[in-house]
Amino acid sequence: MESFRFQSGDELTNLKVEYTSFGTPIKDEEGKIANAVVYLHGWSGNYGSIRRIADIIGPNNPLDTTKFFIISLSALGSPNSSSPSSTKLTNEFPKYSIEDMVKFQIEFLKTKFNITHLKGIIGNSMGGFEALTWAAKYPDNMDFLISLVSSYKVAGHNYALFKFMNHIIENDPNYNNGAYSKPLKKATKLANESMYPFGLSREFYRNESIEDIDLYMNEMGEEGVEMDANDIVYRNNASTSYNIEDVISKIKVKTLIVAINQDQYFPPELDAVPMSKMIKNSHLVSYDTLMGHVGTNEIKKIEKEINVFLNEFK
Repeated sequence: MESFRFQSGDELTNLKVEYTSFGTPIKDEEGKIANAVVYLHGWSGNYGSIRRIADIIGPNNPLDTTKFFIISLSALGSPNSSSPSSTKLTNEFPKYSIEDMVKFQIEFLKTKFNITHLKGIIGNSMGGFEALTWAAKYPDNMDFLISLVSSYKVAGHNYALFKFMNHIIENDPNYNNGAYSKPLKKATKLANESMYPFGLSREFYRNESIEDIDLYMNEMGEEGVEMDANDIVYRNNASTSYNIEDVISKIKVKTLIVAINQDQYFPPELDAVPMSKMIKNSHLVSYDTLMGHVGTNEIKKIEKEINVFLNEFK
């Protein structure tokens, strides 16, 4: 994009946006794409994270690619879209919010595809923060909303975990308020590793051997080595300030809230259930999986319910 203005008033030019698109664009009488569905990824993901729900995408599947034009973007702040690391601005990159991330996507869709109204939005985890904010702040911009393992605010142990991750990074002696000269590999490894105990179900961890837990924990830490410290800190700060409890009732589109009973990040009774009562035109579906929060890759378990929900929009 040529430029983007943040809520703070800061402006950047020549911004990169990483995305993929597939399916069949169908245009309305004005020549605009009328069947676009946007997928928004979670905290550690990118445009490719749409593979989590691959089992329900394709001809004759709920997300029928002959009926929908699907766009998956890497969010503002993600390494291969515009972020502290990709722009080389490091700690001079503008501070951003979840609403900035939404506006970034809205402007990109208009600039790249001339899309001003979406058929629907699907948001997974942090992507759900964006999808729900989008539907609450811009209620006429889409026809349907699907929230996957997400919530209307970051609170409790989710808030504490994001803060703890940032404390690990910010207390690295070489952090220098984000103006570090070399990658903080040890700090980002530990920060990412700290998320490991919550991604899967408590039952999964209990059933795994100590050797396997050590192995998987180390693998997650190694993934953190490849991350940029400022990217993590900025993304966490955007998440910890997320709370749309005061405006969520403004969501008026038909909404499907998908929860996982074993989700440690967003237990249904604390997040999905109260959220379903705040959104009038919503339906709640929950299912079981030992994969816990990351169990959206087993979304086929509720394929029938999703198909029923989407049928009227095809």
